Amino acid sequence: MKPTIAVLGTGLMGAPMSRNLLANDFPVHVWNRTPDKARALQADGAVFFEEPHLAVAEADVVITMLSDGAAVEDLLFSQNVSAGLKHGSCVVDMSSIKPAEAKDHSNRLGKLGISHLDAPVSGGTKGAEQASLAIMVGGEEDIFEKVRPVFAAMGRPVRVGPSGAGQLSKLANQVIVAVTIGVVAEAMLFAEKGGADPTAIREALKGGFADSVILQQHGARMTTGNFEPGGLSRLQLKDINNALEEARKAGLSLPLAEQVQERFKRLCDELDGSEMDHSAIFVELCDRNGLQSNG
Repeated sequence: MKPTIAVLGTGLMGAPMSRNLLANDFPVHVWNRTPDKARALQADGAVFFEEPHLAVAEADVVITMLSDGAAVEDLLFSQNVSAGLKHGSCVVDMSSIKPAEAKDHSNRLGKLGISHLDAPVSGGTKGAEQASLAIMVGGEEDIFEKVRPVFAAMGRPVRVGPSGAGQLSKLANQVIVAVTIGVVAEAMLFAEKGGADPTAIREALKGGFADSVILQQHGARMTTGNFEPGGLSRLQLKDINNALEEARKAGLSLPLAEQVQERFKRLCDELDGSEMDHSAIFVELCDRNGLQSNG
């Protein structure tokens, strides 16, 4: 019999992840701060709970998919969900939080007889829907192997090291994503204002050194002005902030990340772009050049 999974946080990412678990015949309990988002998953076969401590009571694996470390901390410890966890169960935090927070949560849960993995993801809502997420896992190898079949229902898991390493890997990922989105925005605007067809350019670059998922997916968003959120700009900024904090701890300067941090901060704080997709850095670039974007 497959383990029972509780998913705490069924928003843009958690909902399709829950559906993929259900499609792979895992019993799934769901809870969300906004109840209707979790309640909607009943149609797919999930069991809805009004309270998070009830959702986890019989769960073998508890997945958290929340906005940041403070939200995870509050749910597990301030709302006392940790006290309701089944002894021997595993908490898998798939949120994007600070490595130090992940280590702290792991230590505190371990004292309660609960194992922990930090397992942030990359791939956005499309990856969540297609069960093709890149899953970066930190924690003990034997626990990872036990949970591997659960991960496999949502994407491609790779253990990258001990507790906290998953979050460090995600921050590295987010630096690459943020900088690449920024330069794709520049390339798309450069091509468009030079008189070329950005759509044709993306087609021409397929398979070359400049090609990427970001060029094809987010470049298309920039061209059409579709900034409906797949990955929120405010969360991208949060991850860059966390990455630069870790870099400072290591005595490192990351100049490209620092530049794109300033741009996302401007998008969120000055241009009302917090709730837009992170490809909306194109909006910031257009504004910087005194131009009107399509969005």
